[in-house]
Parts: sequence; C-alpha cells; structure tokens
Amino acid sequence: MTARRGPTALRSTALRDTLTLIGLPVLAALALPAAFAGGGTRRWFGGRAEGQRAEAQAAKDAAAAAFYELDTAQRDLRISVETITAVDDTPAARRAASDFAALGGRIDEVSQRYIQAVDAHDLDRDDLEASAASRARSELTAAKDELLRVKQELDRFGSSLAPLLGKAETQLARVAPAVERARQALLGASNALDAVRARALRADDLAGRLAALSPELTKLNQGAGQHGVQQTLERAERVQREAGAIRAEAERLPELAAEIDHRLVSLRTRAQALTTRAGQVDPVLSELRRRFAAACWQDLQHVPEQAAENVRQAELKLREAQSAREAQRWPDATSLLSTVRALLNTTDEAVSAAGDRLTRLNAVQKDPQAEIERTRFAIRDAQRLAMSGRSTPDPRHARPLDEAVGRLERAAASLEGRHPDYWHFLTETDAVRQAAAGVVARIREERGGH
Repeated sequence: MTARRGPTALRSTALRDTLTLIGLPVLAALALPAAFAGGGTRRWFGGRAEGQRAEAQAAKDAAAAAFYELDTAQRDLRISVETITAVDDTPAARRAASDFAALGGRIDEVSQRYIQAVDAHDLDRDDLEASAASRARSELTAAKDELLRVKQELDRFGSSLAPLLGKAETQLARVAPAVERARQALLGASNALDAVRARALRADDLAGRLAALSPELTKLNQGAGQHGVQQTLERAERVQREAGAIRAEAERLPELAAEIDHRLVSLRTRAQALTTRAGQVDPVLSELRRRFAAACWQDLQHVPEQAAENVRQAELKLREAQSAREAQRWPDATSLLSTVRALLNTTDEAVSAAGDRLTRLNAVQKDPQAEIERTRFAIRDAQRLAMSGRSTPDPRHARPLDEAVGRLERAAASLEGRHPDYWHFLTETDAVRQAAAGVVARIREERGGH
C-alpha cells in the first residue's frame, strides 16, 4: 500500500510538478520533430476524446500556474510578517501574525484539493475517455478558481500590512547605524584610556566600566535577529551613552589631577591661615567679657576650642587626600577635599562671628539711636506701601506692622539700665526689619498677581 503523503510533502511535490507543467509547452515544441519522425510513443486518436483531453490539460496548466502564484505570494508575505513580528510586539502586530496563520490554514485546504484533483486524473493515459477528461477539466478548473480566490484574499491581507511593514522596516533600518555608533563610542573610550595611561595616570575604575560593556558588545554583534530589534536599539543606545561618559571622564582626568593638586595647596594654605586667625579669638572674647553683659558673648565661648579641633580635622583629611591623590584614587581625593573645605568654612564663619560681634556691639554701644532709626525707617516704608491706594490698611498687613512697632519700642527700652543686653537689642531689631520686609514682599506678590 502506498504511504499517504502529508500536506507539506504534497505541496512540495505539487510545486515541482507545477514547475514542470509550466515548462511543458517549450518541451513539447522541442519534441515535435521527433514525434513526426516516428519517435513518439502516444497513439493519437482524433475526435471528441482528444479535444476533451486538450481542454483538461489546459485546465491543469492553469491550475498549476495559480498554485505556483499562490505559493510564491505566501512565501513573500511570510517574510513580511516575520519582519513585523521581529520588530513590533503591539496588539496589531500580534493580530497580523494570527491572521496570517489563519490564512495559511485556508491555503493548505485549497492546495490539498488542488493536489487531490491532479492526483485523481492521469491525462496521459492512452485510453482516456472523453467523460473522464471532461470531469478532470471541471475539477481542475474548480481547483484553479479556489486558488485564485485565496490568492486575492492573500493580496488584500498583504496590502493591509503596509503601515506595520513600513514601520518595521524603518526600525530595522535604524539598527545598523545604531550598532555602528555604539562600536565607535567604545573605540573612542578605549583610545581615551590609552591616552590617559600614556601620561602615567591610572584609570582603573574607568577601565573596569569599559570592560563591563564587553558582553553588551557581544550581543550587539550577534544581531537583532537573535535579540530583537527594539532590544538591540536600546542596548546600542545604552552602550553608546556609557562609553561616551567613560571617554569624557578619561579626557578630563588630566584636568582633574591638576585641579586636585591645586586644591591641596590652596586648602593647606587656608588651614594655616585659619590657625593664625583662631589664635586671635581669645583676645576678642576677653574684651567682650570685660565690656559687655554675659548674654552678649556666652554663645562664643567655645569658638577657640572648636576652631582648633576643626583645623586639626581638616589637616588630617588633607593628609588622607594627599595619599589618595598619590594612589590616583580620584573619587576618594575629591570627596576628602570637599570635607576639608566644609570644615574650614565652618571654622571661618565661627572665627569671623567673634570679630563681627565685637564690631557690632561697639557700634550700638556708641550710638544705639542709629540702629533704632534704621529699623523705624524699614517699618515706615512698609506702612507707606500698605496704605498705597487705600484709605485703610489691610488688617493682614497692619497687624504684623503694629506688632513690629511694639517690638522695637520694647527693644529700645531694654537698653535702659546699668548693663544693657546690646546683643539682644541687635537681634530684636534684625527680627523687626525682617518682619517688615516680609509684609512688603507679601503686598508686592498680591498686587503683582492682580
């Protein structure tokens, strides 16, 4: 018993037979002289049977051509669908793949009927009857018509894929340039590291980051077919960005080294100067204690000790930063120098505060009325603005200004007595001026909004 052939094997055999049939007229033309010379093997019968045989053969040729066209169109469209699904994971793309699979099932059905029609009729039999030839013509014509109808469905489906296919092809066209940009970025980073090393500067952390990109380059080289178009584009962009950052940092490394060297010298000089200035705080505190009430200087008592400790810590961090610089641990050196600067800034502010305190207390002790007038002017200026364009002030503005007036009066009254607290007086006048400035800012904001 002959084994039954599956749809794929049948279609492959049918396609081969189809190609043979398409080439049949040429072969027949070449064989005609031999036939007339007595080389033919068929017994030619005239009449109706031969006419029916010819019509059946024509129907078979037409069906074979339709089958070939359908198979070719399906193969071409499969490439388009695979292109779309390789790039696009949207519902529309998934639906396109599903619809194409459904069409494939329909194509298998009509192809199977065509193959069965071809296998059912041997048109080369010498004893082919006219009725059999007529039946063969009818079945082959029906098979051809089905093939043509499905081919039309396939063509319409292919036309509907144009937007998705155009988008997919556009993305595919981006892959090669993106991968090349990533490769060039990696090469640039590698060359920048080589240039840095040539200047006796190590860049171990940058070299480690560059080495970590090696697996990513391998995946880029394997291509979008293996890893997907969108993933490849994202990977190429990530590699390009990271490699660009490595290159920029490598190119800046000589400048960074010079900057760290400069900061080391500058901060060391500043620490030495602060040591000298901190030694001058004790005489300032001594004068404050001698001439003013305790409330004017108590918060400055620990400035000398704190300044000395801060400078000591700064000098220790400077030595650590120097060691980090010599070992070319650039991030560590930068971080340590930032700590040194913060310590010295704090010390500078504390040391300056003692001298500023004495200067301000001397001024207010000599002429407290100047501070009072300065504060009154700020209040009056705010009051004039609050009354501008109004017959009565807005309570939201009048209330804090009235409170400021009372606060100034109390502060001025506190100066009466044998040992006035000048520092309390100065902090109060500062607070009153800030309150007046706050009212002015609110008024201007409200009127600007209107």
